[in-house]
Amino acid sequence: MRVGVLTGGGDCPGLNAVIRGVVRKGAKEYGMEFVGFRDGWRGPLDNHTCPLGVPQVRGILPRGGTILGSSRTNPFSVEGGVEQILDNLGSNGCDALITIGGEDTLGVATRLAELGVNIVGVPKTIDNDLSGTDFTFGFDTAVNIAMEAIDRLHTTAESHHRVLVVEVMGRHAGWIALHCGLAGGANIILIPERPFDIERVCAQVESRFATHYSPIIVVAEGAEPAAGTMSLTSGDTDEFGHVRLGGIGDALAKGIERRTGKEARAVVLGHIQRGGTPTAFDRWLATRFGLHAAQAVHERDFATMVALRGTEIVRVPLAEGTGELKTVRPELYDEAEVLFG
Repeated sequence: MRVGVLTGGGDCPGLNAVIRGVVRKGAKEYGMEFVGFRDGWRGPLDNHTCPLGVPQVRGILPRGGTILGSSRTNPFSVEGGVEQILDNLGSNGCDALITIGGEDTLGVATRLAELGVNIVGVPKTIDNDLSGTDFTFGFDTAVNIAMEAIDRLHTTAESHHRVLVVEVMGRHAGWIALHCGLAGGANIILIPERPFDIERVCAQVESRFATHYSPIIVVAEGAEPAAGTMSLTSGDTDEFGHVRLGGIGDALAKGIERRTGKEARAVVLGHIQRGGTPTAFDRWLATRFGLHAAQAVHERDFATMVALRGTEIVRVPLAEGTGELKTVRPELYDEAEVLFG
């Protein structure tokens, strides 16, 4: 059996671990051959391939990013794109395709599976917002990177008696903000699921200063004030129609400084969160996803996605993995609010 492999969407710590797990198990146990498609869906769209075998995956376990490259290409937005993909999969002799990606990449995979393409999906997003799995790889790494940054910022905030606003990733879900904020001892955490009151935030800032400590605020990039007037966007969109976010951290810092008179600065962690070597947990999870994806292909259990449920790897329908976003439940945020201010 000849199997194509691609990685799509934003890069993510653990992608190489998945690729390694797929190739090692598929080649050793099932005699599979693999072809790597470069740069997400652009690979099968433009027939851009690369060799992918055991020699190519040696030593990649601790490496961040993806040896296959990635992009946010949407073949359904390209005229004749689907036909090109079908032709190129056939010309490369691919009996199946393993697709590693998030909501958009797996959304394309779901539509192609409905057209008869033999696909197994692997969930990937540092935002941890895919509903079909308890955790996605890359999330733990992002949280630990953000937590370390918050740890370091506490001392500079205290030294200068200023408010520090730490903007982390999270377009629609506040999982990174909630986890790193709690782990890093943030005084206020703002997430997309809960529109915030800027006046209440300022009151909590004043309360923190009254105890002779400086506040650290963690805000997800998709968080917005109740009135919807402070979140800034570039206005640009990608091929899946998502507006490129940016600016809430800076806007929040300026708003706090204007209302309280306290010096405030924003720190935008940005792509630092998704770069570099994965944590042990992400290597463990990504490797297991890869092993189970190869097994699903061998068993011809297509139109499925591997997922973590508790400590077990299971398979769910591809459509379930992208059916809805997994957002922070109200009770999880409520229990953290006692630490605010």
